[in-house]
Amino acid sequence: MAPLPKHPFDDRDGVIWHDGRLVPWRDCTLHVLSHGLHYASSVFEGERVYNGTVFKLRAHTERLQASAAALGFAIPFTTEQIESATAELLAANGMREGYVRPVAWRGSEMMGVAAQSARVHLAIACWDDWVSYFNPQSRLRGLRLTVAPWRRPHPETAPTRAKAAGLYMICTLSKHQAEQEGYDDALMLDWREQVAEATGANIFMVFEGALHTPTPECILNGITRQTVIALAQQRGITVVERAIAFEELAQASEVFLTGTAAEVTPVREIGPYTFTPGTVTQQMIADYDALVGRRSS
Repeated sequence: MAPLPKHPFDDRDGVIWHDGRLVPWRDCTLHVLSHGLHYASSVFEGERVYNGTVFKLRAHTERLQASAAALGFAIPFTTEQIESATAELLAANGMREGYVRPVAWRGSEMMGVAAQSARVHLAIACWDDWVSYFNPQSRLRGLRLTVAPWRRPHPETAPTRAKAAGLYMICTLSKHQAEQEGYDDALMLDWREQVAEATGANIFMVFEGALHTPTPECILNGITRQTVIALAQQRGITVVERAIAFEELAQASEVFLTGTAAEVTPVREIGPYTFTPGTVTQQMIADYDALVGRRSS
């Protein structure tokens, strides 16, 4: 189980950008009857700061706007304004390395399933003590995953291409259970019982030297996922996007996860199957680190 952070997220120094202005961290609050809290009308992004710059900020900001549109609301700031606000926030907090979390939600003007006239809010926070999504020692030797009890939904039953808060409920349930059982994370299957993703990261497998990854039908086509695919192709590594049966993991030689917070993280165990972080995984770690301007550890 992950330990509590040294500094609780509701009690920190610094500022958060909220609806057009910088607000002291401890004063940046919302009403308890906000629609986003009760009915999950909320979308967000996870972004990484390397050497004072957000990696692929435009792609993240455009996805935030697209996620809001998928949930039927418009963020009242343009992509350029959001990017400018992000730069303002990083400068105000002196952020050189860290994590950025923009979040947009419907407010408290209306209560009920329908709330089309509720005001849409946007906040952006950043912090520098989330250096790794996983325990550093687990990340070095490879993660242990169990199989999640919940399934990723059919794309006709939920806006699965949006980075929407409500879609993470089953991720939280699955990861909590995994941690309680001594695992680092959980592998989520889809409604067909095929491999989908981890609770907060995409997944890749190596079969006979080629990279295979699930087609993003009911999962996010992660920005780090897309980056790793491009890096692999530049190396001449074949990348195959397809439906992958869980039992095929028995033939995989390597497995790794990708995500903004996870970056490229090796996996050594999923259920009954074990893997060894090999040359493809190590190459992707090195290439990703080089791309973001950091030496591989």
